[in-house]
Amino acid sequence: MTDIQEVHCRARPRRALWASVAFSAVGAGASAGWAAWAGRGAFHGPGVLWVLGGGALAVLGLGALYLVTARVGADARGLRSQTLLRRWSAPWSEVVALRIRLKRSSGSRGGQVRRVAVLLRDGRRRTLPLPVANGPYELDVFEEKLAGLRALHRRYGVGVEDSAAGSVPVVSDRSAGRGWARAAVLWCAGLLVVAGVAAAFVSGAAADRRAWRAAVPCAAATPVAQRGECLTHTSAVIARTDPNRPKKSSWLYFTDDRPLRRLEVTVEAAQGFRAGDRVQLTYWRGEVWTVSGARYVWHRPAPDPGLLALVSAGTALAAGYPAALTALRLRGRRLPDDEVLPSPLPFAFALAATALWLLPLCYLHPTTLFGSATTIAWAAAGTLATLALLARAWHATGVRPADEAERAVGRGGLAGEVFVVARFLEHTDYNPYGFGTHIALGDGPPAVTPGPGRFAARRIPVERLTVKRVRRVRGGDGETVPGDWHIAELDDGGRPVRLAAAPADLTRVLRELTAVREAAS
Repeated sequence: MTDIQEVHCRARPRRALWASVAFSAVGAGASAGWAAWAGRGAFHGPGVLWVLGGGALAVLGLGALYLVTARVGADARGLRSQTLLRRWSAPWSEVVALRIRLKRSSGSRGGQVRRVAVLLRDGRRRTLPLPVANGPYELDVFEEKLAGLRALHRRYGVGVEDSAAGSVPVVSDRSAGRGWARAAVLWCAGLLVVAGVAAAFVSGAAADRRAWRAAVPCAAATPVAQRGECLTHTSAVIARTDPNRPKKSSWLYFTDDRPLRRLEVTVEAAQGFRAGDRVQLTYWRGEVWTVSGARYVWHRPAPDPGLLALVSAGTALAAGYPAALTALRLRGRRLPDDEVLPSPLPFAFALAATALWLLPLCYLHPTTLFGSATTIAWAAAGTLATLALLARAWHATGVRPADEAERAVGRGGLAGEVFVVARFLEHTDYNPYGFGTHIALGDGPPAVTPGPGRFAARRIPVERLTVKRVRRVRGGDGETVPGDWHIAELDDGGRPVRLAAAPADLTRVLRELTAVREAAS
């Protein structure tokens, strides 16, 4: 690849993409013309299908047009990227490294999409539109184009430490270089704003609820200006009812539009009243709060401060998850971009445990959280439990060095048989098609097994294995490897293989493999 002078990337197949653009343009144009001819009738009955079909074709055509116009080129001068709406270029002297950006595919099979990410000297990252691999059948072309870009970068770049035999760092959705801190901060701030707005209405809703429950019928001498705070009663006759589905409004209509034309009620109330029923309407603060009839009584729901407090507390707890992601991102800012960050599940567990005591407290005591000894003790005990869980989560998500297992190699063997959860990531003769999930240690030779038992065990050729180094999980190790595991890079008779396990389990496995090898030699 050292004789490569330039690399060009275009979307394929171009004829099919241009045909999609033309077909979508014709279909969308026909739909728009028909809608203009039909006028308002286009949005009623079968015409809606024409409008929706035209919109879908327009979106499809724009997507195909984006793909067919996207191109990436590279030569001695640098990188060039062009899309439908944007152009970008950079000389090789500004490019620090080329990486693989791995994303989950939205397809039903849960595949992965590979793109090329460019790290610039000013710290910015850009993802090239091409080349792209949407599945295994496109990997060969993708790797060929990526190899060409790397060759040009090595030749014309400044201070490039990459080598031809070196592997390309893979940045996945779990890696430190994903760059989602800004989105997490925005999500956290947005949820906190929603929580603050909901909390601001709690006291007002509680005051309205108390005023409604304390309201009494108006006396004859009550001034007109003060009649809104007391109850007034008016007789009416129901003309008809209009019950609808639960997600739609149901209505009561009154004879001669007196005292009002219609009133929105629940579907149960619309079904409970009948045409011709004489009812009594109770007014408070200018609105109907009660409709009383001989067969049914409807009450307007009073403001519920507990529900508002519940929404506020729940939204604030939801904001804690993006806050935890931001904290993990900041803790791992010195890690390589392709190293996998610890999982935020310990923080999610702490937030879920907090919801168990905080949400009932806010719902039952929305305005009197510290009004009694019981609520104070409840809040204090819950706060201490939350702090303990958060401290444990902080400790569990810490980045531990991977050299502990490497130092433990060669410190003796095991007594008895154990089955350690660990797996080789490559297809080998002792791990065909990646069937192994455990490693048997102790009584008998070390073996790869599909479970905690010696059934279908495959002996590990320890005489061929040599430990090269132990590291943390990276984006290229696959989505199935937990982020808190470690990876041991081994040499299997000249072939590199990877062994993944939890740190303590990996230490045990490497120690036993080294002890068996030394005993055999």
